[in-house]
Amino acid sequence: MKRKGFTLIELMIVVAIIGILAAIAIPNFLRFQARAKQSEAKQNLGAIFTAYTSYFSDNNTFPGATTMVVGSGSFNCLAVADWEPKGTIRYNYNCMNIEAFSPATNDSPCTPAVPTNGTQIDFTVASCGNVDNDTTVDEWSIDTAKKLKNVIDDVKI
Repeated sequence: MKRKGFTLIELMIVVAIIGILAAIAIPNFLRFQARAKQSEAKQNLGAIFTAYTSYFSDNNTFPGATTMVVGSGSFNCLAVADWEPKGTIRYNYNCMNIEAFSPATNDSPCTPAVPTNGTQIDFTVASCGNVDNDTTVDEWSIDTAKKLKNVIDDVKI
């Protein structure tokens, strides 16, 4: 009579192989997931660039005040350029060295390393956020020359 089935050693080898594959795959998956989250900052900074250049074409200057009063409303430097984030955001957006927009669950506010400004002839806007739940913050900036820069890459660190 022949018995069919696996021996204990065969089962242990399979479990060990699955464990090794999981140890390799999970960190890679988390890194790719964090990279995908970075696309929010890149797309929103591109939209901010477009809003700022549109504002410049209408007003011959970039938004420069930290807060502008229009009628009875008060607007920050990104709202003046008619930009605000849509949907759920993971990043803080800074202009004129102030936090203009931040996530609703802002448990880790961040101040960008890049000074943000807005003058008559140039601007720099930055965003920062924690995309992989460690202590390092991911930071991006864009300027008048449409130079999108990953100032601090939280995914590589």
